[in-house]
Amino acid sequence: MDTMQTYNEWLSKATEDNDLIAELNSIKGNEDEIHDRFYTSLSFGTAGLRGIIGAGTNRMNIYVVRQATQGLANYVLSKYGKGSVAISHDSRIKADLFMIEAARVLAANGIKVYITSELQPTPVLSYLVRHFKCQAGIMVTASHNPAAYNGYKAYGEDGCQMTDAAANAVYNEICKLDMFSDVKIADFDKAVKDGLIEYVDESVYDEYLEKVLEQQVNPGICKDANLKVVYTPLNGTGNKLVRKVLSKIGVNDVVIVPEQEMPDGNFTTCPYPNPEIVEALAKGLELCEKEQPDLLLATDPDADRVGIAVKDYDGSYRLISGNENGVMLTNYILSCKKASGKLPQKPVVVKTIVTTKLINKLCEKYGCELKNVLTGFKYIGEIILNLEKNHEEDRYLFGFEESYGYLSGTYVRDKDAVVASMLVCEMAAFYKKQGKSLAQVIDGLYEEFGYYLNNTYSFEFSGAAGMQKMADIMAGVRENRPKSVAGYDVVRVCDYQLSVDQDITTGTEAVIDLPKSNVISLNLKGDNAVIIRPSGTEPKIKLYVTAVGKDKANAQQICDKLVADAKKILGIN
Repeated sequence: MDTMQTYNEWLSKATEDNDLIAELNSIKGNEDEIHDRFYTSLSFGTAGLRGIIGAGTNRMNIYVVRQATQGLANYVLSKYGKGSVAISHDSRIKADLFMIEAARVLAANGIKVYITSELQPTPVLSYLVRHFKCQAGIMVTASHNPAAYNGYKAYGEDGCQMTDAAANAVYNEICKLDMFSDVKIADFDKAVKDGLIEYVDESVYDEYLEKVLEQQVNPGICKDANLKVVYTPLNGTGNKLVRKVLSKIGVNDVVIVPEQEMPDGNFTTCPYPNPEIVEALAKGLELCEKEQPDLLLATDPDADRVGIAVKDYDGSYRLISGNENGVMLTNYILSCKKASGKLPQKPVVVKTIVTTKLINKLCEKYGCELKNVLTGFKYIGEIILNLEKNHEEDRYLFGFEESYGYLSGTYVRDKDAVVASMLVCEMAAFYKKQGKSLAQVIDGLYEEFGYYLNNTYSFEFSGAAGMQKMADIMAGVRENRPKSVAGYDVVRVCDYQLSVDQDITTGTEAVIDLPKSNVISLNLKGDNAVIIRPSGTEPKIKLYVTAVGKDKANAQQICDKLVADAKKILGIN
């Protein structure tokens, strides 16, 4: 790609967005800045598009969005002959504009479009795809990335994020297109008048909420529990629906973090609006010190993930990890359904391969089938779809991933912070009536099963050289598999790229019946583990460490040793 030639083409043709015009003019003569914006194009994968907002092929803007949507339209028309697509957006900068531009392209191609009149959570988009029987869906969001980013998640007809095959097919269509001359654009107002673009009626959101409410385990438990909650939507989409569902189940004492209540794509009080990191929860924790609630809830900008903090023994607030919250919710659902006689025959719980192995213990206790899937909630959605095909969807109880994503029920096919927030509050109320805090609940599970410490570490490798370095690291581990890590023998190796599960003690091998993925799992003696995986969205290698100890201090000691030795094995300083 001739970056200067492409830049000059944009100067003459990218004339519909004043922000882009100003940016293009501001970088005239700056070869480094021009190169950065035009040396490549944003790639379209299973997570759709994601990038910094701005001018260029390597940025998120109306032209990149239009081109991607034309590719999606070509895919839908070639596969289905006709179709419909649902679109929504979160609070990101230009998110509403990108939604409208995508709708214009689809309408110009004769595809019916259902759009939301205001920002909505990602799980609502998944629901809309299924509700309207669409062939695809688009959610304009960059999830928890910093404010400079926006993105475009693409969904299939099942309400899951697109599969590899579908995303590749769309990407192939995109690659054939000139973003200025090959994209069809309809007049928005005329398309609305002609019925090609239709706003979603409010009643559909009410139906979604009813489906959420159907997931209650102990209906009515919150009404007299006097539960107090501090909630922050982190300037995103959760504000209305989370508050509405909490009100419906009887949680009325909800204090909102004022600086983070209203939608704001600048995220001025939390530069990284990610409930996984403590900085994002700082304002919420500060308010907790004043209000003294039972717990803090924090949903990310597109409200598909939720983080929590709970009151600890000394009155301070303890951050609960995604794994810990998932363990507690799984235990709550399984134990209560068993006690009430509502546990289905052959119940199913689903987790990703990098999620805590403590769930294995719970599933053994309750006679529950545990299914492990690759990282990405679409794979949990696929399990639900397969159960549904066999008319066994009632077997599905819960699915979660360590990165704070949870789903109870089958009404959507993506993680849902609205239902998770409801269940967390219901769980807190249930145990509060027994005189227990959630801190006591998770500690009780550790006492029963052992202290499972799960930590994730990221190592960044920027640029083309970095990508090669990551590939070399993964190849090196495959070719020279360690026999032990920090003195703990490797007892089982799962190589998801080679689809091989090898029991080292017996020498037997089994086929891993999952899509191929560049992940290596080293299972160690004592139920410890080290999993190595390149990120799918960032130039990073991720290290997932499981350390099992008698208590937290012991588990941390084991974890520190595992990390230090794993870094040596990977050749990371």
